[in-house]
Amino acid sequence: MGFLSFAIDAGKKLLGLGNDEANVKSEIESNSSSMPIENLDVKVEGDKIILTGEADDEAKEKAALIAGNIKGIKSVEFDGITEDSEENYYEIKSGDNLSKISKKFYGNANLYNKIFEANREVIKDMNLIYPGQKIRIPKNG
Repeated sequence: MGFLSFAIDAGKKLLGLGNDEANVKSEIESNSSSMPIENLDVKVEGDKIILTGEADDEAKEKAALIAGNIKGIKSVEFDGITEDSEENYYEIKSGDNLSKISKKFYGNANLYNKIFEANREVIKDMNLIYPGQKIRIPKNG
């Protein structure tokens, strides 16, 4: 089973607010309408989330990022994804913005929108990113 690791103290507060599995599943489904996952199942085991379901790798990666960017989660497992898969992953640092990240990965700060578009499920406003948030960095800047 593939996994991604996350900053445990960053992200949206969803755990401890009732049914953790239902809350995480709802968060994934409400933010992934363009990338359906058939038979999505969510298990929360302490600071780890285990996802199962049928989808393409991109949908799985996005679902894992949605789940992992929840406060209190350290890792997400989902068959078919790993931190060294086709996409690069980046954990946002203090002082980062999408232009700085674009410059770092592509050598061009003006390609920030490519990063934003690849992360619409976890970045709702390109000016509101936070340290510890993990995002995808598409290849071929």
